[in-house]
Amino acid sequence: MDKEMITAVALGIGLSASTGFRVFVPLLIAGIAARFGLLPMNESFAWLSSNAGLGSLGVATGVEIAAYYIPFVDNLLDHISTPLSIGAGTLISASLLPIDNEVVRWLGSFVLGGGSAALVQGATAALRLGSTGTTGGAANFLLASGENIAAIATPIFTIILPVAMAIIILLTFWLAYRLITRRRRKSA
Repeated sequence: MDKEMITAVALGIGLSASTGFRVFVPLLIAGIAARFGLLPMNESFAWLSSNAGLGSLGVATGVEIAAYYIPFVDNLLDHISTPLSIGAGTLISASLLPIDNEVVRWLGSFVLGGGSAALVQGATAALRLGSTGTTGGAANFLLASGENIAAIATPIFTIILPVAMAIIILLTFWLAYRLITRRRRKSA
């Protein structure tokens, strides 16, 4: 595997995982980075860095961030954003992978990007559901603030240090898996 492919996979993991926090924030950051030449994207995804693309993503980002601060609307958004984050993770991975075969690129992007996004989105949805159940939604704004910070910081750090962020994200997934399996064994 060459350096270009390793970097593209690392970028795909980091940016896709961050779509699990917020769907539109990582797409907006990726579009801005592509506009300034900091993020190499396939030609067919140039629309992400166009004026119309950045404007649309900017409005969608603002609405999404604000909506997560409304109790119970945030839980509804989790149901809507789960498939959207998988789609956004797949899309952002496909925009980065330098694979000529379209079927291989989209299948790989679905597994890599959609899978990363699904894991993060599932975890945040479960946390929000637990917060709503224990605090009646009163503490959900804290969770939303943390997710917003993660949705902004993760793609920025991924663009700056793609391989390091991919390793951190994969280690986090692995540690979460280990924790869950230990708890299941103890309760069984």
